[in-house]
Amino acid sequence: MLWYRLKKGQDLKMEVAKPAKQVKIYTDGACLGNPGPGGYGVVLLHGTLRKELSGGFRLTTNNRMELMGAIVSLQSLKTACEVTLFTDSQYVVNAMSKGWARRWRQQGWMRNKKEKAVNPDLWEVLLNLCECHRVTFVWVRGHAGDPENERCDELSKEAASARGLPPDKGYLP
Repeated sequence: MLWYRLKKGQDLKMEVAKPAKQVKIYTDGACLGNPGPGGYGVVLLHGTLRKELSGGFRLTTNNRMELMGAIVSLQSLKTACEVTLFTDSQYVVNAMSKGWARRWRQQGWMRNKKEKAVNPDLWEVLLNLCECHRVTFVWVRGHAGDPENERCDELSKEAASARGLPPDKGYLP
């Protein structure tokens, strides 16, 4: 805790915030058919620590799985972090970096006066999570040899291929 003297007899107490943990996250989504069975894969990196996550749904879309990778990864963080999130989804990167998703929410989940935004349930969750963390979204070219992106691709395809997948309750065909 720091104390600053403003004027004679007045003190100002300021909390010094701990620097946020810096975490690198790689995500990917896959769909076997679109729509079809889908999965997401996540690799989280913090220092020497590594964590992999994956999951899937029996009927969903590729874009929903790209969003789920980002959501699940941020939900797994126990404290507020400074995150660099790498994804091969321009859909996710552009919507978050260019402010499209925030605008859609402000406009009642409309992209424009005639078109509804797709996947508002997932965008709402992702936007809320980004208020808890400082997230920078970075696009990486898929299938271009980035080892962590390739691993996420493997995880997402394995998850999409699993038996007994649950329904994606937010997906409306």
